[in-house]
Order: sequence, then C-alpha cells, then structure tokens
Amino acid sequence: MGRKGGIEVEDLVRDFRRGPRAVDGISLRVEPGEVYGFLGPNGAGKSTTVLMLTTLLPPTSGTARVAGYDIVKEGPHVRASIGAALQEAALDQFLTGRDHLRLQGALHGLARADRRKRGDELLERVGLSEAADRRVRGYSGGMKRRLDLALALVHRPSILFLDEPTTGLDPQSRSALWVEVSRLAREEGVTVFLTTQYLEEADVLADRVGIIDKGRIVAEDTPEALKAEIGRPSVEATPVNLEEREAVARALGRFGEEIPAQPGAVAVRLDQGAGGLADVVRALDAEDLKVSNLRLDEPSLNDVFLEKTGRSLEGAGETRAEEAQT
Repeated sequence: MGRKGGIEVEDLVRDFRRGPRAVDGISLRVEPGEVYGFLGPNGAGKSTTVLMLTTLLPPTSGTARVAGYDIVKEGPHVRASIGAALQEAALDQFLTGRDHLRLQGALHGLARADRRKRGDELLERVGLSEAADRRVRGYSGGMKRRLDLALALVHRPSILFLDEPTTGLDPQSRSALWVEVSRLAREEGVTVFLTTQYLEEADVLADRVGIIDKGRIVAEDTPEALKAEIGRPSVEATPVNLEEREAVARALGRFGEEIPAQPGAVAVRLDQGAGGLADVVRALDAEDLKVSNLRLDEPSLNDVFLEKTGRSLEGAGETRAEEAQT
C-alpha cells in the first residue's frame, strides 16, 4: 500500500478522552498530482484528519500512508515529503517575510545561497516581494496566509496540506491563493489535500471531493458527479406571511420532495426539473399565497451536503455574499 506522491487511508480513527469520536473509521485515496477537497462543517473531523496525516496527532486505530510512508512508523519521512499550511500560521510578528523564508530554508538544510534564491522565488510567486522586508506584524490576514503557503513550499514537497487556508480572507486574496494552488497541481504535479467550508473553493479547485460529517465520509466523487447524483433543481419559497408556511409547504409538496430550507422558507426538489417552476407559480397564485422570495437553484455541492446530512455547510454562499458587497 502507498504510492509515492499520494495518500492512502484505511479505517482511520481518532478518539479523544472526552467528547465524541472525532474521526470514525474513514478510508480514502488521493492520487499523485490530484487536488482533493475535504468538505465539512466545523467539528466534522477535517482538521483532526489533517493533524493525523501530517503526523502531528497519532491515530487511535487504522492506518495511513503519505507519500508512501506510514504516518506512525515513518513520521520523519512523511514530514520531509510534505508541506503544511494549517489554520493557525506559526509566524513571528517581529521577523520579516524574507527572514521567515530564510529560517525555514535553514531548518530544511538548504545551503545559504539556495535559501536566498528559493526565498526570493517564493516571495515573488505569492505576491510578497514588495513587502518582503516588512515585519509580519504589519501584514494583513491575506498576506500572512500567502506567506504561510510560501513557507510550506520551501523544500519543494510532493504533497501539500492546506487546512481551511482561505477562511476569513477577502475575495481577492482568496482568488489569488486559488490561482497559486491550481498552478502547483497543474504545473508542478504537487498533490494537494485541501480542507474547506467554502463550496465554491471545492468546486473551483478539487479534482475530487470527500464530504465528511460527524467523523465519517458520507460522499466522495468528482464535484460534477456528486452534483449529477442529485440531478434535479430545487425551488425555495419564502411566504410573506410566516403563518402561511404550512400552506406553502402543501402547495409545493405537489411538485416534489421537501428538502431543508432557510428559516421560514420551504424548498422542494422538483420532480419535473426546472420546467416545473411555472406550475409552482400558478399553484401559489391559485391559493392566493404570496411569497417574498422564490428561487430556483441548480444542483450544487451544498445540495449534495443537504442530501447526505440534512443540513447546510456554514460556508455555503459566503463567497457570493462577499462578492456582492465588493
């Protein structure tokens, strides 16, 4: 088991002394050069999985090989093969960006000249050349995330772990990081294991997606295949008078199966596809039910998550909302 440059996980479990089982027997495979999106809400087990695969947390049971090495028995080899940008960037506020990269290069055993060359190359790649000699305490959140990515790449790892790398970033910074991650996979063949709550992020970047909920993988495939599995669009209606919600639910229920919706709204998966929307409007008019919002949604990764877990991701729609404000 275990191919160089890839990740293989079998029945991985992590129990904590107090609280529920964080990771409950997951199995997955990431091929060399693939971008694998690991989707799930807070507390689903995403970060715990990453901590185990990067050897920072021992598994309770199960096995995993990263870049061909066992995460328990061959930890030093795993760490030499990977780069990791985790949720909390370990940056010294009093060092400059250039200082960080030279220090990281020294820790990885790079010669002095190679450290300087590699540092300059990475600073340019992540767009920090002009800020290279400023102390990190003056960096914005997006700049710190980009520096953290550069630090993870100093030793040219074959596998890159990114744990919610764009949480809290503005749309422009998020987009810039997406471009660099895509380039790494496409041009340099780096395997990327990306955890995220942003549906758009998984849709844009991932070759395949695994959805984790309550410590278990509930769906796994390409984004396109997962959306095609849902197949039919949904319609969501928000009644003007909230007391009429049940009446709206009965009216919409004639056109498909009810699915989870926003508070106060009713949503159904349309049996007849998008063509059934006109019939929905006529049915609401016939019963004099007024709605403040009527929305047709094509299948999305959030629909897949709703179908598999009965609830929505916290990050669903946040990117669009932010973009609408800018």
